[in-house]
Amino acid sequence: MASLAAPAFHSLAAQISRASTARASSQCVTAPGRRGARARPRAAETAQAAAAETPRFRWDELGTGLSDPQEQAMRGLSPKLPNRCRALMPRVVSLSPGDENLGVVLAFWVKAMKPKRADWLLVLKELKAMESPLLAEVLEYVLLEDSFEANVRDYTKLIQIYGKQNLLREAEEAFHAMKARGLPCDQVMLTALVDMYSKAGDLTRAKETFKEIVLLGLPLDKRAYGSMIMAYIRADMLDQADDLIKQTEDQQVFAGKEVYKALLRAYSYRGDSEGAQRVFDAVQFAGTVPDTKLCALLVNAYCLSNRIDEAVCVTRNMRSAGLEPCDRCVALILGAYENADRLEGALEFLAELEENGVVIGQEPSQLLAAWFGRLGVVHEVEQVLEEVGKSGKSKQSSSVLKEGVKSRMSVHSVSVQKEWRRGSRSTHSISVQKKRTTNRKSKHNSSPSPLQLK
Repeated sequence: MASLAAPAFHSLAAQISRASTARASSQCVTAPGRRGARARPRAAETAQAAAAETPRFRWDELGTGLSDPQEQAMRGLSPKLPNRCRALMPRVVSLSPGDENLGVVLAFWVKAMKPKRADWLLVLKELKAMESPLLAEVLEYVLLEDSFEANVRDYTKLIQIYGKQNLLREAEEAFHAMKARGLPCDQVMLTALVDMYSKAGDLTRAKETFKEIVLLGLPLDKRAYGSMIMAYIRADMLDQADDLIKQTEDQQVFAGKEVYKALLRAYSYRGDSEGAQRVFDAVQFAGTVPDTKLCALLVNAYCLSNRIDEAVCVTRNMRSAGLEPCDRCVALILGAYENADRLEGALEFLAELEENGVVIGQEPSQLLAAWFGRLGVVHEVEQVLEEVGKSGKSKQSSSVLKEGVKSRMSVHSVSVQKEWRRGSRSTHSISVQKKRTTNRKSKHNSSPSPLQLK
């Protein structure tokens, strides 16, 4: 085995410089007369200047002065890493991204150690584990090495790395380089491109690549469908995303839960309760059990569309399925009641929650305090709610609460009531935008369907 303790490894530029200097010196020596005598000192000075300016690379010196984070990364190397790979790691770690010495280090290691594909994979695995910024550059060099025996999956990994960094041009160059080498393009590679274009917001390129998968007759899996659906969602084309989800259901290929959640969130932010209910039903049809976050998105959609009774029905279905309504759901419904000026409905909702043992959290409590504070009935509400907790008779306590609030409100002047009605809308909403859209036809009933735990 060749030793890595080589005295010096000069760059190609240094070798060319020394060769040209040597030729110039020999010509000066053979030149007759005083002209050759004058040229010899000049050649010597030129050689010394070139030697001083040419950077020299020494294997033994590289990787000795590591920083604390680099030392910590080196201590995290796998104990089963072979010595030939362990000798390369500190040299690579010591370099910074874009350093021109990286190619020289890798070339010298290849010449000395004659690595195989397994050795390269171990080096790439360690660089990925330590989240090295040089992973993409090392992989670029490795793909051109004959000893690595690159295949389509290796190029796919490089494109995925570029996709996470939003480097579309570099990813496309790697894709064209793979095709130039004659490697076949498979479904996994094209799906990685669809996902990259989807995250970059390039809907046109995503559709073209997705269509290419179909034209090549390659199978479409949940990743390909999910990436294309997310591309439509990011482009705010919810109808196309909904149609593609129906297509996946017909083929019994269901997208991931995060895709359904993203589409449900988009419908919820629009206030499209029918679309949100349709996606909510599709989530259960796909075999996913809805959690409180998905239910909160559905409640938000009903509240924004002023269908508060359906939102309350969602919370009842949650309790029947064993899920306790979260503070966000309660706050959304109370905020909708306040915006609609339906105090009696809010009191009945509170009494129902109290009867079922649901504890009101901080967010809905603050909303209630601000709302009842503007009405001046905070003390009466607290007294009646205590009676509800002790007696458990929700209907009787609710009627008492209504009478107490009405009597208290009659004491206040009309100006206070007008000021309350002119108050600002509730900010306790998970919606970030409210757009009025025409509701599409839906096959489901107007009332939300109960949860189906599987």
